[in-house]
Amino acid sequence: MTVPHLPKGFRFAGLHCGLRPDPTRRDLALIVSDVPAAAAGAFTQNRVRAAPVHVSQERLPSREVRGVVICSGNANACTGARGLDDARTMTAVAASALGCRAEQMLVCSTGVIGRHLPMPQIENGIRAAVEKLDDSPAALDDLAHAILTTDTRIKTATRQLELGGVSATLTGVAKGAAMIGPNMATMLAFVCCDAAVSADDLAVLVRRAAEKTFNCISVEGHTSTNDTLLLLANGANGSAMLHGEALARFDAAVLDVCGELARAIAADAEGATHLITIDVEGLRDDREAYRVAKTVAESALVKTAIHGADPNWGRIVSAAGYAGVPFEEADLSLWMGDLLLYHGGTPQPFDAATASAYLKRERHVRLRLLFALGAGRCAFWTCDLTAEYIRLNAEYTT
Repeated sequence: MTVPHLPKGFRFAGLHCGLRPDPTRRDLALIVSDVPAAAAGAFTQNRVRAAPVHVSQERLPSREVRGVVICSGNANACTGARGLDDARTMTAVAASALGCRAEQMLVCSTGVIGRHLPMPQIENGIRAAVEKLDDSPAALDDLAHAILTTDTRIKTATRQLELGGVSATLTGVAKGAAMIGPNMATMLAFVCCDAAVSADDLAVLVRRAAEKTFNCISVEGHTSTNDTLLLLANGANGSAMLHGEALARFDAAVLDVCGELARAIAADAEGATHLITIDVEGLRDDREAYRVAKTVAESALVKTAIHGADPNWGRIVSAAGYAGVPFEEADLSLWMGDLLLYHGGTPQPFDAATASAYLKRERHVRLRLLFALGAGRCAFWTCDLTAEYIRLNAEYTT
């Protein structure tokens, strides 16, 4: 992994602490800001929320966050009062080793639901991770590996830009491959920046970033108990507090980083062989476009057709029709890649072999649904549904 620049004042660590039986798999990570950072988060909308979600959510937004402690392999979800105590203990142990207050630390977990954490291993791992903290690309790589579950690869993104006359760097890291559905899912994402941004502004920006990126991906539509997006800004680049045009450019950069990470999650979905982009345009508003895009993305018939290189466009059109958005057939046209399949409610002549070859050849498949009703639009990302996905989830805990 090549990362030319990382945000100033942040250090990272990832190591194996014993949560996973394989000693080569890292399972505990730390993100630490050397100075108190402003921070905000967006969290799962599942009514069943993991203990670390409760703990982090009650501490945000904040102007004084020093870092995040993360474990993978165990979700610490549906674990009652003991789970909450364990999540708070994770922050207290990290804070003690770093010399800050427990309330300045956030916590995340991912993995199997309904199992208590092995706290002796976790606590020893946190202390060891503090000793390993570093600001190098190698340390970021350790962090990125330590948060993975069934992912096949790490997911990072970095942007540099001028904000208020000072160079700023944003670096994001994420995990996620299944139990991915709108309203976020079994995904964790962390975006760190060395610009100065208020906690109140971050709270607005993180919600918008989640809505436009991570809430626009789906693998199977299952909303998890643990999903978390955290945005931290520590001002270590020496800039003044961002506002106006500089804040708008920062917002755009956050959306850019989160969009790259979201697409990487959809592309790395369990068993997937295709990343599918669904562009819906021309509905009355963006919410209508979102509903249509989400419905098409979560159709098992659409996903299996693309996996089988079957250009069965009727599945796409019919999925749009049951999305709960009013329209007439004549309002809709459909493209698969550059192939126009359906125009103004009328099927178009096309070569099925050419369309099938497109699905076989392209790792990234694009569907465009164009309506004639307004300016509403949505870009949404999903994947195909394969036998390997079924095998992985049928055997997940056994």
